[in-house]
Amino acid sequence: MQLHHVRVHHSYENLARTDQLAWKIAECAADPVAVTDEVTEMIVNRVIDNAAVAAASLTRRPVVSARSQALAHPRSFNGVGATVFGEQRSRRVSPEWAAWANGVAVRELDYHDTFLAAEYSHPGDNIPPVVAVAQHLATARGLTGRDLVRGIATGYEIQIDLVKGISLHAHKIDHVAHLGPSAAAGIGTLLGLDPETIYQAVGQALHTTTATRQSRKGEISSWKAHAPAFAGKMAVESVDRAMRGETSPTPIYEGEDGVIAWLLDGPDAAYEVSLPEANEVKRAILDSYTKEHSAEYQAQAWIDLARKLNREHPELADPANVASVVIHTSHHTHYVIGSGANDPQKYDPTASRETLDHSIPYIFTVALQDGNWHHVDSYRPERAKRADTVALWNKVTTTEDPEWTRRYHSLDPAEKAFGGRVEIELTDGTRVIDEIAVADAHPLGAKPFGRAEYINKFRTLASEVLEEGEIVRFLSAAERLPKLGAGELGQLTIVARNGLLASIPTPNGIF
Repeated sequence: MQLHHVRVHHSYENLARTDQLAWKIAECAADPVAVTDEVTEMIVNRVIDNAAVAAASLTRRPVVSARSQALAHPRSFNGVGATVFGEQRSRRVSPEWAAWANGVAVRELDYHDTFLAAEYSHPGDNIPPVVAVAQHLATARGLTGRDLVRGIATGYEIQIDLVKGISLHAHKIDHVAHLGPSAAAGIGTLLGLDPETIYQAVGQALHTTTATRQSRKGEISSWKAHAPAFAGKMAVESVDRAMRGETSPTPIYEGEDGVIAWLLDGPDAAYEVSLPEANEVKRAILDSYTKEHSAEYQAQAWIDLARKLNREHPELADPANVASVVIHTSHHTHYVIGSGANDPQKYDPTASRETLDHSIPYIFTVALQDGNWHHVDSYRPERAKRADTVALWNKVTTTEDPEWTRRYHSLDPAEKAFGGRVEIELTDGTRVIDEIAVADAHPLGAKPFGRAEYINKFRTLASEVLEEGEIVRFLSAAERLPKLGAGELGQLTIVARNGLLASIPTPNGIF
């Protein structure tokens, strides 16, 4: 990896284009280095993972809304169009709108892969826009599954490298500001574009996808699922404009009125961002991890610990037996999804699902009482309002522990952790203390996810909305991803059971 020093430059310094971070990203994307078998296998896993969570969300309102918008934009004249999750494979729409609809479907349940470092991310959000462009231009450009694999590998690499080097949340900027550039870079790799074109696309994608983190604060709205889909859509449009010769604000990161100077650490700021050197394999996807449970990633380990405590100490499920529950954890877990956020909504039984899946007190309480976690049942209004749940929920608080914060930010995979220690005081004066470092499904966890687990997750989530034949067909296509020809990329979608989507009311808007 090559370390790039990134700082703000005054206009009179005339920072050379080739010294700008956006150019370095473009050079990385344009590098024709091959993708290793190990990385390819993980990309297949994540394509299956994305389809799994998309299947589970097909009938949810935000997904229905985004899908209806996409279907109002038929394919353009320059390609054959892209597929939309749930619809027949023959029904094609313009690729930026497929990226939008499929991006919302993937993100809606907060249930796909994650990478956490200086910033937070769901790098699987790169897949919908790259796949959409690949399907649209497959015939015109002779794109194959191998080209698609290369594009996805770049998307993961760039987003994860940016996440390692530049914190956005510290300045209340939403994490999708790293996704716009990474998706644009991934599309650039897919299409074999030159560094100049990718450079302009990366700049445009970043410029149009910076927004505040209010979308993840307080009463969280449905925009939480739309935000990454919007970034993917903007990436497709940015590449399109760049291919037509249009330029972007520059230097987008380092300029005196650029992102770093005014949205991040300010005019005196400097960052260190590592990117692969020329001919170096893009391996960043191997640093990411998926979710076994539908909830914010920092909740994954806590659900697993709560399930364990339910088995070992069933008396903890009764609030009459519990005086207090204190979760000692990292800065992020405490201040973003814990009681340190000072959001009363995190203790509100009438809060939205989007809010509850970002509330560690709620999640730990329900998992402790039920001994399991379900992507639908655990969030039902009647489940959240249950009297014994509310009573126990209000006894759960979080606090930051410096050691867990240090481990959260560690660059050593062997000690990097997303859990913490829980101390439960019972009404009889006894205490139960336990801890967990990583989720069971994490590569270093008790039950790491492999291909079999990804397939099982897909089968479980798709069983109620897809026919068995469609499940088998999709899994076969996904597992053959590197060998798919140009005429087969349309196989990378899922078709809902006959009549399922037609039974759901479609909202009306402008389109």
